[in-house]
Amino acid sequence: MDIAIIGAGNMGGATALGLAGALPDARITVTAKHAATLDKFAARGLQTSLDNLAAASEADVVVLGVKPWLAKDVLTELRPALAGKVLVSFVAGIPAAEMLGWLEGSGVAGAYAVIPNLAIEVGQSMTFIHELCGTPETLRTVQGLFDAVGKTAVVDEKRLHAGMMLASCGTAFALRYVRASAEGGVELGLYPKEAVDAALQTVKGAAALLEARGTHPEAEIDRVTTPGGITIRGLNAMEEAGFSAAVIAGLLQRGR
Repeated sequence: MDIAIIGAGNMGGATALGLAGALPDARITVTAKHAATLDKFAARGLQTSLDNLAAASEADVVVLGVKPWLAKDVLTELRPALAGKVLVSFVAGIPAAEMLGWLEGSGVAGAYAVIPNLAIEVGQSMTFIHELCGTPETLRTVQGLFDAVGKTAVVDEKRLHAGMMLASCGTAFALRYVRASAEGGVELGLYPKEAVDAALQTVKGAAALLEARGTHPEAEIDRVTTPGGITIRGLNAMEEAGFSAAVIAGLLQRGR
């Protein structure tokens, strides 16, 4: 499969590296405005180009990874190459109807709004997919690509935005917890690297435990807490400081 990733920014670049690791037989081309941006991708054996249209012309799947204010102009540039191809758009905040209007008459075989997260670089993305137009076959193609670098969920447009907040923005929220936890560990007496390593492993272990057991988070919390113990006192102190309310408030910031 030939994949063109138009835009080597944070998400486009992470996707290129993740797919290259997961799909060694795929031919992946990454584009950017400046040659220097592409050096690290060339060093990893990926194809690179400064010509968006040329890259898209040779691809089966075209990934649009540019900023929202550039999306319409870049799609206009790509239109001659889209017939019969699958388009994946990482562009957040563009209504489906508007994107379909830009694609009208292009002959695109399928178009999908896709929200991965930065963990795609290491094969651990949570990716949300919304079909703008397409067939069961094109959907399988898109879902197969992103299943190779994590987990996927196919959702309607409303839930796509919820998924962006929970899983894409959520990466930063989770890392902020790790930072805060590590800072607390330093105050308790650990060296900074020890504290970061411990916080990371604890988060990884908690996630793996929950996934393996298939239980609700609160059920696993109950297994850790004992009456009158320090865990429940710690949880209560966090809640008194607004922990859960703060997390939910952060997720609900979209559109404000």
